[in-house]
Order: sequence, then structure tokens, then C-alpha cells
Amino acid sequence: MSSATETPPHGLPLSVTATHGQTVLDLSGKQLSALPESIGTLRALEALDVDENQLVSLPESLGQLTNLTILTVYNNQLMALPACLRQLTRLTAFSVGRNHLTALPESLWQLTNLQTLNVAENHVSSLSEGLGNLTQLQMLDLGHNALTCLPESLGNLRRLRFLYLSHNQLTTLPTSFEHLGHLLYLSLTDNHLTSLPDSLGNLTRLIELRLYNNRLSTLPASLGHLTHLKELHVMHNALVSLPVSLGNLSNLKKFSVQGNRLTALPTSLGNLTSLTDLDVRNNQLTSLPESLGQLRHLRSLDLRGNKLVTLPASLGALPHLEKLDVRWNKLPALPAWMHQLEQRGCTVYT
Repeated sequence: MSSATETPPHGLPLSVTATHGQTVLDLSGKQLSALPESIGTLRALEALDVDENQLVSLPESLGQLTNLTILTVYNNQLMALPACLRQLTRLTAFSVGRNHLTALPESLWQLTNLQTLNVAENHVSSLSEGLGNLTQLQMLDLGHNALTCLPESLGNLRRLRFLYLSHNQLTTLPTSFEHLGHLLYLSLTDNHLTSLPDSLGNLTRLIELRLYNNRLSTLPASLGHLTHLKELHVMHNALVSLPVSLGNLSNLKKFSVQGNRLTALPTSLGNLTSLTDLDVRNNQLTSLPESLGQLRHLRSLDLRGNKLVTLPASLGALPHLEKLDVRWNKLPALPAWMHQLEQRGCTVYT
């Protein structure tokens, strides 16, 4: 590692460091309200970090840093992005999350080498179809904005692996969503979705799917095609039933469906032989399928706040159960097998 300090004529000292062969300038957390125009003289700069400052704008001279591959401006007070961004064609990572942006400039969509883009925690209400130009993107974070819809061109981003869309105002997904077949992680939490397209089942590489805090009354049967899923979180919706096809998710480890309107669980859930955590609290269940006794790897079962009057005896044979919570139900008496679970070390809340 080596460093050199330059003092621009009308600015702060800029200490440029060579790290892992990359020329880096770290100005994060310096309480800066502006960057000097002279920053544009650092033509060899490859990474610039100005996170955690009080910047209200970026200088046009930033566009002269044509060797930049990483630009991170997280947690500032930017109201807009400069047009000179289009000149930073080597950028592979750009973070401008937690600012005050209400719109994104067309110049952003010309950065076609971007692999990571973070614009979370702003006030962006719409996106241009130009988003689809960023075909190299692998991670896109649009969470905590004010988006009401997504452009159809989103489907062009076929290399995406991580997509964060939580805390927006989405009511539907574009039909092109089905083309995002490389997604591993998808978060659509805290939106206004009332239904999901069948094409969601095409995202067969998904490992984690988060859908909680929406208005879903049903889940598409096509979710049963997501056989690589390890986590499925659909709590706090308006689900009245679950598709039988969920029993196909043989790699699922965590399934959270609390805070819905379920009156029954499909027998096919007994096929989820990798499941370790099942949370169905705060529904309207009156009984459970005997097949839950087949969940040989289950460690935690949360049944709180339902209308259960009986429990399947097969639960007593679950060999790895560490926690069973049956509080706030209508069980007339506790079965003997529950005491046996406690004796072997399972924590039981009644």
C-alpha cells in the first residue's frame, strides 16, 4: 500500500491511496458539504468514497474521472445527479443510497458496465425504460423509494442475482419479470401487491424469496417450481390458503406465513423434509395435518394465536424439535407426548 497527498488550489487535501493495485480516495465521514472542482484533476483515480457526508451536489468535474470503477455517495443530501455521470463509462459499482433523489437522470442508464447499483432510501417514484440498458447488473437495490410500477425493460437485466424492491408502492410486477432467471434473492416486501404472476415460477434459481407485508390473498401454484428455495417469507398478507405445490420445495429450510387468514395447511407440507423453521402463528387454524410429523429436521414450530383444539400426535416424534409454541389456542388439554418432548430437552410454551 502507498499513498500520496495532493492539495488542490481551493480545496481540502486529497490523500490518494493505492490499495490492491487500485487508486483509491476515501473521503467518507468528513462532514463535507461540497467537493472541490479540482477533484477532476485526479485522472488516475479508480475508486472514490464520499459516503456519510453532507453533500448537496456533485461537481461537473467528476466526469473527468474516467478511470473510476467504484463511486459511492451513500448517505448524503443529494437532490439530483449531474449529467456528467455519463462520462464514467468504466463504473462497475455505484451507490447513491440514502439521499434525497426524486428522479434518476437518463445519463445513469448509459453506464452499461455497472454490475452493482444502489439507489435505495431515496424518493424515486418512477424509472425510465433506460434501466434495461444496464445488462451487466448483478445487484440492484431500489428499496425504500416511492415506486408505483416498474419498467418492462427490467426483464433485460438477465444477469441479476440480487433484487431489492422492498418498501415501495408497487401493485403489480411487469410481465418481463419472468426473464430474471438468474435471481438468487428477491425482496418485494412492504408493497401493495394483491397477486403474483404465474411467471414467478420461472425464477427457478431463487434461494430466498421475501413477500411479507403485502396484500396477497393467494400464492401462484407455480411457486412449486422454485425447488432451490431455502427461505420463503410471506407473513402479514391476506392469504386464506396455500397451494399444494409448496410441498415440492424439498430444499426449503425456513417458511414464515404468520399473520394471515389460513384456516388449514395442505398435507403436502409434510414433504418439506429439509424444513427447520415453520412459523404459522396468528392465523385461524383449527387443526394441523398429521403429515407435519414427517418434518424430521424441524427445530422450531410456532403455532401461537390460532384456534387449534387438537394437535397431531405425530409432532411428538419429531426428533430434532427444539422449540414448540402453542400459546393462545383453544387446546382443552395438553397431550402426554408434549411432556415427553420437554423431557428430552425441547422448550414447550403452553
